[in-house]
Amino acid sequence: MNTKNLTDKLERKKVKRAARKKAAPKAKRPAGTARGSMKKKIRHQAQGQRKR
Repeated sequence: MNTKNLTDKLERKKVKRAARKKAAPKAKRPAGTARGSMKKKIRHQAQGQRKR
């Protein structure tokens, strides 16, 4: 859904909502899969440093 050429905010919102309604429902996450499983992992974190 490309709404780049729509300048009116309400019109764009309407188009996006319609597209979202029409789209196939997303599949549920399989049981046992962590929510952050796709996150970049860190090997070793130094003390007192930010994680990412």
